[in-house]
Amino acid sequence: MGTTNHITTKWLGNMQFESTNPSGLTLKIDAGPDDGGEGKGLRPKALMLSGLAGCSGLDVAALIKKMKLEVDDFHIETIANLTDEHPKFYDAVTIEYHFHGKDLAEKKLQRAVDLSVEKYCGVMQMFRQFATLEIKTIFHKD
Repeated sequence: MGTTNHITTKWLGNMQFESTNPSGLTLKIDAGPDDGGEGKGLRPKALMLSGLAGCSGLDVAALIKKMKLEVDDFHIETIANLTDEHPKFYDAVTIEYHFHGKDLAEKKLQRAVDLSVEKYCGVMQMFRQFATLEIKTIFHKD
């Protein structure tokens, strides 16, 4: 049997919630002013994209360390298309891995991205159930 995660999400009034994480940390969730909130928290759908980037980013960072690769900077851009009809969901997501450095080992970095995308990132696998994914790796030689 797999691991169980338990999250508690408490209503704070109006459109704001506080949600716990298995690590013991909390985050605030709120709707924007256009939807009756105050914009004092993260939006649920955007949190999904952060979870996707964070999951894969952790994989890639671990592989960079394991492979002893030189990378000055690394960030992930996640661009998602939201459907027009309710319930609105992401049907297409582009994930761009940006690596910056003077002597980037491009083949090894690409291998790290591929391993995350194809093997390790469970959130990536969840997204595949409802969205088309496009993966891009971009190398910036500084």
